[in-house]
Amino acid sequence: MVPERESLRDRTPAGATAASRPRTTRLDQPLPRRRRFLPEYDPEAFGRLSERIARFLGTGRFIVWMTVAIILWVVWNIFAPRGLRFDEYPFIFLTLMLSLQASYAAPLILLAQNRQDDRDRVNLEQDRKQNERSIADTEYLTREIAALRIGLGEVATRDWIRSELQDTIKELEERHNGHRHDPVVFPAERSRGRDADDH
Repeated sequence: MVPERESLRDRTPAGATAASRPRTTRLDQPLPRRRRFLPEYDPEAFGRLSERIARFLGTGRFIVWMTVAIILWVVWNIFAPRGLRFDEYPFIFLTLMLSLQASYAAPLILLAQNRQDDRDRVNLEQDRKQNERSIADTEYLTREIAALRIGLGEVATRDWIRSELQDTIKELEERHNGHRHDPVVFPAERSRGRDADDH
């Protein structure tokens, strides 16, 4: 008689809890989303917004509008009736607002600069790779041109062939007329100096 397999409950040691049992999670399914208590945001959208704000803060229009707002603030709190003034002479509330604006503007500008630095780094890397490809292509073309020049140095030129033909015709004419009695086996041996000049 074959003994039956033990169940998982029988194999679990006494005192072991359900937490110590092996988990039966499936690897072919995504994990459920965790509950997050902090709000989620898109970093790319936030970065684009920070760049827009930083770009606006760096314009003359922002400086003009801020100057006009400060002048109106100061004039209103000096010359308006006492009951309508909301920030008396030391202008503490104005100082607080300007400090708040500066505390938000500085990180936004730094974030925009970091994004610009990342873009510049990617562009420099692409330029470096393009320069390496251009240098490799130039070296290849230089080697090909040098090989062509070496190959052309061994090719007979038109002037050299013409001069050889003229020498051969002259020798044939001299033989035909009987002016030359010494047989020349290799006519090119006589004009070796000119061959060197042609090359």
